[in-house]
Amino acid sequence: MSEQRLKIAYLCDFSPLDGAMYSGGNARMYRALQRHAGEVTILPNGWGLAEPVRRGIARLPLSAQMRLRWRAHLALAPVIARKLRAELAKQRYDVLFGAYSFHSLHRLTPPYPLVTAFSSDATQTTYRTSEIGAQYRSKYPGGRALDAWVERCEAEVFRRTDLLFWPSQWLKTAADARYGLAPERSRLVPWGGGIETVPPFSLTPFGRGRSLRLVLVGRDWFHKGGPIAFDTMKLLRARGVDARLTVIGCVPPKFHRNEWVTVHKQLDKSVPEQMALFERTLSDAHFLVQPSYESFGFAFCEASAYGLPSLCLRVGGVPVRDGVNGHALPPESGPQAFAEVIERYLDAPADYAALEQSARAEFDRFLNWDAWGQTVAGQLRDCVAAMRG
Repeated sequence: MSEQRLKIAYLCDFSPLDGAMYSGGNARMYRALQRHAGEVTILPNGWGLAEPVRRGIARLPLSAQMRLRWRAHLALAPVIARKLRAELAKQRYDVLFGAYSFHSLHRLTPPYPLVTAFSSDATQTTYRTSEIGAQYRSKYPGGRALDAWVERCEAEVFRRTDLLFWPSQWLKTAADARYGLAPERSRLVPWGGGIETVPPFSLTPFGRGRSLRLVLVGRDWFHKGGPIAFDTMKLLRARGVDARLTVIGCVPPKFHRNEWVTVHKQLDKSVPEQMALFERTLSDAHFLVQPSYESFGFAFCEASAYGLPSLCLRVGGVPVRDGVNGHALPPESGPQAFAEVIERYLDAPADYAALEQSARAEFDRFLNWDAWGQTVAGQLRDCVAAMRG
């Protein structure tokens, strides 16, 4: 018997048709639900009678928008929710699926019984109170004054949502403890990366006497841990290793560039030639060195797709498991620690080959959007059936 095709209302504060928003995660969740769960309708993200406020915020500088938009959304939720309730009433849905913006679900009461679900790689409160949030203190006077109110709003939304799909154990553990979530509703389902097709896989020549290729992917050199990656390369070269670093997505400052650093300021994966360069870079590299502070990190999933082991810091929800698809080092680790891990593998190339293979297996099993879509679709169907039963 064919699986039930669900009717899903998709809700986010930005359209999933914009592939740039939320680093593409919004678009990929939407498409994964289309492939594996059923018919997905995007709900409008207008604010109803409060729409002039939303448009006014959209005219502000981007940094001000980011901080004001979702707080204003929470404050105006009773008005905004009326518009969404009317949209839901136009047809009968099985599921209301919220992505990233918990504030879009605040004060929203569906006009009929349906399953509510939500997924994000962080919540405002878990992010703020984590090691990651400690790196990015509020720059605005009084920026912390609303924290308690925001947390109350989060708890209200999450406690009445039927299924919460967290992409990392870090976030699931923090959210469960913070908001008192029932384990049967709070689920761990890893996300995927930012590639559309599964690349071919082959082992990369590796060992002493060969050129060692490191790579870093991200829009912000400092936030992605670029200085540590650069100094790791320099340290390895000082020890006689022909280490080279390729940077994709940003331009390091001059004092973090030399003849052994290759920079691709931006590679658009929708352009075949640029995607081919991205694929060659990751296929030929030996380690993704990215000691960043972030709540997930799509680049780690992409690295695993190419069998490229990742070296990162053990902070947030980075999808790197020690000895499986790389190594997550203690937060205080510097270039010396990263170089030692790499040299250990240089002296044991067979271990490196095994790490490549297990990294690709991790991608095939967990770190891809089809795996996410199949798991989420199955759990949504079970929840819909239980609700109707």
